[in-house]
Amino acid sequence: MNVVVLGLWHLGCVTAACCAEYFAVVGLDFDRELVANLIRGKLPVFEPGLPELMARQLENRRLSFSSDADQTLKTADVLWVCYDTPVDRNDVADNDFVLRSLDRCVPELRAGATILISSQLPVGTCRRLQKKYASRNLSFACSPENLRLGNALESFRSPDRIVAGAREEVARSRLRELFAPFTGDRVLWMTPESAEMTKHAINTFLALSVTFANEIARLCEVIGADAREVEQGLRSERRIGANAYIRPGAAFAGGTLARDVVTLKHMAHANKQEAILIEAILSSNEVHKQWALHRVETAFPQLDQVTVAILGLTYKPGTDTLRRSSALELCLALLSRNCTVCCYDPAVKVLPPIAAAATLFQSLPEAVANADAIIVATPWPQITQANWDQLIPRMKEGTIILDANRALALSENLLRHVRYVTVGAPQI
Repeated sequence: MNVVVLGLWHLGCVTAACCAEYFAVVGLDFDRELVANLIRGKLPVFEPGLPELMARQLENRRLSFSSDADQTLKTADVLWVCYDTPVDRNDVADNDFVLRSLDRCVPELRAGATILISSQLPVGTCRRLQKKYASRNLSFACSPENLRLGNALESFRSPDRIVAGAREEVARSRLRELFAPFTGDRVLWMTPESAEMTKHAINTFLALSVTFANEIARLCEVIGADAREVEQGLRSERRIGANAYIRPGAAFAGGTLARDVVTLKHMAHANKQEAILIEAILSSNEVHKQWALHRVETAFPQLDQVTVAILGLTYKPGTDTLRRSSALELCLALLSRNCTVCCYDPAVKVLPPIAAAATLFQSLPEAVANADAIIVATPWPQITQANWDQLIPRMKEGTIILDANRALALSENLLRHVRYVTVGAPQI
């Protein structure tokens, strides 16, 4: 089977490299500079294990890259659309970016080919494309991406199951062959519309769970309950369960979850339906994004005399992307209040221009040396597993450590001259 993966950012690179372990794969992208870099082994994003896997597949000639649709698509059995759908500052997806690239490919595909869409696009996309290209004898299917940044190879190679939406038997037969090395028969077959909706629903439910846990946690802080103990009670309830997304901590960020919440909100409005609960998710999450800033402002009335160390800038561990990072937004908010801001992140070598007034240190001890407040923003192992037994005794009297996710395992005897503040811990 010949597979062409369209869109070579995070999702596309992982998909192409993993599929090349079993199939002949060409990675296609119309960004010529990006393709040239990939051919040289330079990836656009950081993902553990991906450079080595990609290098092996290139050497084995099972994987190649191209920006030429004409030559690439003529023998393709499957065109797998894997663009990371862009979102703006309001979490509105730029679906046209993906669809314009797909439109450039369709004329070059042979009759009978299958187009598999894993990019996050709204419900009804496959149906509209099938109608648009009815004369081309193509089949359109949807399998929502299930990528987990920092653990993408494992989540792709060994998924719990694959959700697949396809109507035509020719598409289902082809996708069975494509998915077999990764899932065997663990494929949930449904219509394309249901598959598209499943992705929106999963991410929105996860966003709802995070938001609910954090609202409960903020109440716990002011009434004297401990949200982590409440979490244990929730998880012990059979109807909620051990794997529920209910751990109190930081707000969700990065655009991945918010994109689907916004999509469902717009979908409801377009169909004259109220989505009161879905819209409230975004409002509550925005409130919770201010948790660390509010704590700093409460502790230090004169912020222009305060030094704050932000530990971790990427929106989650295992990636180098700063896109929609809450930590970076916090950095900018503190700078706007004339704080002195020190930063450390093991994957960030240069601060973006908008945060140039902050100082980026290459080691954690340097970043926290003179801090009045320390914020554990992204729980990288280099931060959570640092030698805090040595760092804390050197800190100023009254230093505040803000750790939303309770990622640090600190003993009580270390905290005699500093304050350790977490989301959901009683503050009275």
